[in-house]
Amino acid sequence: MDNDNIEKFMKNSSIHVANLNRNLRNTKSEVLVDFIRSDLLRVTVVTNKVLLPSDLLIIEKYVKNLENIDSFQVGSSRLPQSKFYLKIIDISYYPHINLQNCLSFSDVKTVIKQNQIFDNVTFASKPRVIKTSPKLDMVIIWIDIWDAHSGVKAKGLINWCFNIRQYIMTIRAANTNPGILQCKNCWK
Repeated sequence: MDNDNIEKFMKNSSIHVANLNRNLRNTKSEVLVDFIRSDLLRVTVVTNKVLLPSDLLIIEKYVKNLENIDSFQVGSSRLPQSKFYLKIIDISYYPHINLQNCLSFSDVKTVIKQNQIFDNVTFASKPRVIKTSPKLDMVIIWIDIWDAHSGVKAKGLINWCFNIRQYIMTIRAANTNPGILQCKNCWK
């Protein structure tokens, strides 16, 4: 929303809370609006539970149908999201045999764009190709994605297999993104 719409909406925020709760109860939703807050860029509707997409549509419809709000200036609504960490394992990497066979970021990017399991996934950062150790010929691809708090998309990706070149890769859950590995001997 623009600043004018935010100001108009926030003047009657307590009335909007009551109306939204009535609309949600009419649809037998267990969600209730606790309060509404705003900043310079957006209005945030705080609820007692995580919204379902159907609850979000009820709130969005209510806001867009208000008389004193320009519905064309109302942006898209979205559920809160969290970052989920995944890793793609079982990838061979052969730099000492032939440098043209090395797995590159562009290879990974191409495969991810072409693979339908990643169609509805929003990446939080670029996928990273990290060698597991200097002596092994294996790499892990770390991917961070945005997902709803429930992690529906992330859970749907875990244990999926797909191909990069002649290799079959598996997606696994990861606790955190380790970044660049550090040697415990030389600290490089």
